[in-house]
This record gives sequence, structure tokens and C-alpha cells, in this order.
Amino acid sequence: MKKSLLALLVIFVSHGSGHSADRVRIGFADLAAPFVPLAIADKKGFFQEEEIQAEFIRINPAIALQALVSDEIDYYTVLGPGVAAAIRGAPVGSPPLDFLGKKLGFVVLARAHELFGFPVSGLIASAKKIKERPDEIKRAIKAGIKTNRYIRQNRDGTIPVMAEWLMIDREMAVATYDSSVRTYSDDLSLPDGGLRLLIDEAKRVAKVNREVSLNEVADLSILRGAQKELGTTTK
Repeated sequence: MKKSLLALLVIFVSHGSGHSADRVRIGFADLAAPFVPLAIADKKGFFQEEEIQAEFIRINPAIALQALVSDEIDYYTVLGPGVAAAIRGAPVGSPPLDFLGKKLGFVVLARAHELFGFPVSGLIASAKKIKERPDEIKRAIKAGIKTNRYIRQNRDGTIPVMAEWLMIDREMAVATYDSSVRTYSDDLSLPDGGLRLLIDEAKRVAKVNREVSLNEVADLSILRGAQKELGTTTK
């Protein structure tokens, strides 16, 4: 089957200026923690460092995938629908519940990310984009790695941006950060086990019985190139 999507763990976008900057349009689903790196990259200028000027558009998955295939947007950021589309052969936030549970008197026994890795957000591109603009994609990934490193290493700098982006108060932003910080991979590695869970769920929903390999839905070669340039540790 023809490779149709590029799936990476977390996406990043910003608005910038510069004569040589590549302009890209990136869709996202909602104002939720997985998409906070959008705001961080915007405020801290990580995309600008990679000569990318990006516009981000809030759009639901059904419309987004159509827009991706028709080149109306360059990237989309919710992995589930993208993986499902790849399986079909297409060329292509909420407050922390542990915090709310504690306030209601419940005891948190474990968080989902402590039990398994299930990638929620990522960078999805069409096969055409992967073929024609691999350097642009690599620079976007490098900006993403820088952004995730910042989130993990700079709590005080991240929380105010998180509060503004999610439109929540500081108490909720602190709880959101503490609950989600470990979900931001510092090198954007996509866990094979999590991707397999995503594929299996997409197969179940689409009623697909055939075997689907990881390579059919994810091209990680550009990610590995970006990791190498930034000196991150890979498998």
C-alpha cells in the first residue's frame, strides 16, 4: 500500500515573519493540552528559528482530512483520523481529570500515560507533501523538538502560556501542566506500542480485518533526520 501519512507525536505551530520563511497552514482539533505546544512555539519563536511562518486553524477531523488531501491545509494534528484514513488508502482539551477527581475526594491510582503510550496528537501530511517538501517537514519537527524540550524544562515559563491558550486560571493551568508534562516527548519519538494501539482501534472502527504494518501509516525517516541534527538520542 502506498504510504500516505506522516505521523509524529506532537505538533507545533507559530506565527512569524521573515523574507525566506515558508508559510504553512496547520489544523488542530481543540483548545486542549495536547495542542499547547502550538502556543509555546508561537510565544517562544521556535518556528521562526527554523524559518517557518505558520497559521493554525481550528477544524474538526472530518473536514480537516478533506482539506489536507486537497492542499487547503498543509498539516493536521490529530492522529486517530489520520491513521484511519491511511488504512483506508487516503492520500493523506479538556481539564485534567486527575485534578478534578482529587477535588471531588477521589484518590488517583495511576494516570493513563503511566500505563501505556497512546499517541493523540501529531503531524500528519499528505504523501505529496512528504515527497515535495521533506526539508520543510524536518524543520517543523526540529522546532517541535525544541518546543517540547522547553515545556519539559521550563515549568514557570510554560504555565502562563498554557493558561492563556486554554483560557483557564492559574490553578487549573498548574494542574494541567503537572498532569500532562510527561506526555510531551523531548525528541518526538513515536512509541511503536502506542501506534499499534492506534492502528488497532482504527481497524476496529473501520471494520478492517487485514494486517496493517506501522510503515503503512507512519514515515519516521524525516523525524530521525531531525533528531540526528539536534543530537537527540534515538533507538
